[in-house]
Amino acid sequence: MNKDNKTLDVKTLHIGFDDTDSINGRCTTHLSYLISKVLINRFNVEFIDFPLLVRLNPNVPLKTRGNGAVCLRIKGKNYETIIEEITQIVAGYSELREGANPGLAFYEEDNISKDLLLFSQNAMDTILSKQLAIKIAKKNKIQFHVFGKGYGIVGALSAIGCILDSDHTFETIAYRSEENIGKSRKTNDLRVKRLSEESYPYTYNNFDKKNFRILITPHGPDPVFCGIRGEDPLLTTFFLKNLCIEEELDGYMVFRSNQGTNLHLVKENKGNDMKPYTAGHINCEVATLPYTINGGHVIFKIKDKLNHMLPVAVYQPTGLTKIARMLTIGDKIEIGYGVHLKSNNQPTLNLEYLIVKELVKVFGMKNPTCIKCSKNMKSEGRNKGYQCHVCKTKIRSIEKIKIEKDREIKSGLYIPDPIAHRHLTKPFSRYGMEKRYDRFEVIHMLKSIQWINDSGGLI
Repeated sequence: MNKDNKTLDVKTLHIGFDDTDSINGRCTTHLSYLISKVLINRFNVEFIDFPLLVRLNPNVPLKTRGNGAVCLRIKGKNYETIIEEITQIVAGYSELREGANPGLAFYEEDNISKDLLLFSQNAMDTILSKQLAIKIAKKNKIQFHVFGKGYGIVGALSAIGCILDSDHTFETIAYRSEENIGKSRKTNDLRVKRLSEESYPYTYNNFDKKNFRILITPHGPDPVFCGIRGEDPLLTTFFLKNLCIEEELDGYMVFRSNQGTNLHLVKENKGNDMKPYTAGHINCEVATLPYTINGGHVIFKIKDKLNHMLPVAVYQPTGLTKIARMLTIGDKIEIGYGVHLKSNNQPTLNLEYLIVKELVKVFGMKNPTCIKCSKNMKSEGRNKGYQCHVCKTKIRSIEKIKIEKDREIKSGLYIPDPIAHRHLTKPFSRYGMEKRYDRFEVIHMLKSIQWINDSGGLI
C-alpha cells in the first residue's frame, strides 16, 4: 500500500535549459539528445511528451543562434540524483569560454502554474529579464542553476511554461558522430528535392525549389547533421531514413515544436504599443507611397485606426519588395512584424508577412477620343483643347477622361521566400494544417514510434 501511494505521489519533472551553445559550436538540441539518452538508459524514466524545441522571440538582441530552448517532461524515480546528474552534464557541455550563458531549471509539478504560462507566452514576442525569471522561479519553488551571465534561465523557464497546446509541428534532427563534427556535410540534393516533393505538404521548408537549395543542413561546426520539419513524426523520420546519408551518424531524436506556427506574431497591437524588439501583427492602412532605397529594400508608412503612423521595411531577400511597391495609399492590410530600431532611434516594423484585405481604386487620366473617328486626340497645349491626329478635328471645351486603372496586386496572403524564413515563420503549406495538442495521442505516439535512436544505424 505504501509503495502504491509513493507511485501515485510521483509528479512530473519538467527540465528546461537554454543558451548552452556558441557561434563556434555545440547545440542545445544536441545536449537534450544526450540528456534524454541518460534519462532513458540509466534512469529508465517515462517521457510524457516529445522533447519540446521552443523557439523564442527572434528579435531579441541577446540570443543564441536559433534562439531555441528545450524542455523535457518525464516521470520516474530518484529525481534528486537525476537533477544532480543533469546539472553536471549541462555545466560540462556548455560553451562557457565561448560566450554561452546557460540556464537550467527543474520544476516538479503535474500542472504548469499561471505565472509560468504567462511568462512563456510573453517570451514569444517581448523581451524578458533574467531578474524576472529568477523571481518567478523562486515563487514557484523551481530549482534552477545559472552559468556565466545566466541569460539562459529566461529560455529555460519559457520552455517549461510552453505546453504547446496550440498549433505545433515536429522536427527529426540527426546528430553527427564526434569525429565528423566540423567537417563538411554531404547530401544528395536531388534526393532531398524528391523526398520534399513526395511528402508535400506534410513536410515543409526542407528544399527551396526557387533557388534549388537544400534547407535541412546547417552550415556551422555544430553537431547537427540535418533536421527534417513536418506535420507528423513518422513522416519526418521516414524522410530522414530515406536520405541514404553516407556519413555515419550518432543518432537522431524527434522534437515537438512551435516552429512554422507564427506563434510570435499572434498578438494584435496598435501603433502606440510598438516597443523595440517586440513582435506581433497589426491591422492598418497604407499611409504613404512605397519607395525603394539602396539594396532594393522598400519603405512605406502605415497608420492604425487611431492614426498612429509607423514606417515598415520590406527587405529584398524576402522576395516581397515587388509586392510592396504595388501598394498605394488607402489600401487596408494586415502585417506581421518585428520591431527594430534604426539609426535615428525610430521604431521600424520589419515585415514578416502581408495580408492585403482591401484595395482602393486607382484612377488615371487620358486624352479624349475623337467624336468623328474614335481615335485618341492630342493636346494642343494648355487651355487650347485637343486635335485628332487623323482627321484633324479640333475640340476646345472637352477635358481629360478619368479611367480606373487595373491593380496588379491582388487581395490575399503574401509571405517571404523559404530562403528568408525564420524558424517560426509559417509557410504557405501550413495554412489550413493547424492542429491542437492531444495528450493521449502524443503518449500513444511516444510508445508506438522510435522517437529517439542512439545506435547510429539509420538505414
